[in-house]
Amino acid sequence: MKSDSYIRRKSRPLQIYALIFLLFLYLSVLLLPLFSFHKSVFITFPMQGFTAQWYWQLLDIEPMWAALMNSIRVGTSTAIISTAIGVFAAKAFTRYSLPGRTPILGFVMLPLVIPGIIFGVALLIVISRSGIPLSLYTVTLGHLIICVPFAIATLIPRFDGFDKSVEEASADLGENMWWTFWRVTFPIVYPGIVASFLLTFTISFDEFIMAFFLSGTDPTLPIYIWSQLRFPAKLPSVLALASIVLIISFVVVFLSQWIGFRNRQLQSDGDT
Repeated sequence: MKSDSYIRRKSRPLQIYALIFLLFLYLSVLLLPLFSFHKSVFITFPMQGFTAQWYWQLLDIEPMWAALMNSIRVGTSTAIISTAIGVFAAKAFTRYSLPGRTPILGFVMLPLVIPGIIFGVALLIVISRSGIPLSLYTVTLGHLIICVPFAIATLIPRFDGFDKSVEEASADLGENMWWTFWRVTFPIVYPGIVASFLLTFTISFDEFIMAFFLSGTDPTLPIYIWSQLRFPAKLPSVLALASIVLIISFVVVFLSQWIGFRNRQLQSDGDT
């Protein structure tokens, strides 16, 4: 049997590669909060001083607040609808012997691997041909295509570890299928539902491609940030706004993953 020291020595190059990859991936992102406090309008290094004025300026930018509210509306609607679809889809995939279950699940998960620009162009053509005006509703439709697979992927593990005998006991005691779901199934899968809601809200809130193709006169926050990059004088405020979005997104995703981890841990403890 190979010793632990030998295994650690062999895995060291892989660990170094992972560290370099993470630094390359996240170092540029971590520079956003740093330069959001830069005193100069132009990004220079070394920095010429620190200031928080760009954050205070955000309070007076009304179009930014309107775009923020649009993103919150779209993100909340997308998260609620996609999580609701994910709950019933995950229950169907794990509870019933559906014919062609694997191909159907693979088809549902296609948006995870197909570039979003393809769906954006396709939806734009369909919506334009149908005479439907572009609005926040069409943006929500596009975000649903992306977020529903994430919701299903988050909820399927929870339903997989669900003890079916609990639902059967509820049915034996006279409860119908609807009340069995609300009184038995829903409380057990609730942590997974919360994790799915937080994850899909974050994905919808940060999504750009679908919003770029499908938004009308009401831009979402990513579209607003992109439009401001053309004006150098507004770049510091954009960096401040992007830093706030980055921190909030990190907290929400971390909370979502933590809830999912605690959910799996409690489930494994219950099985033992």
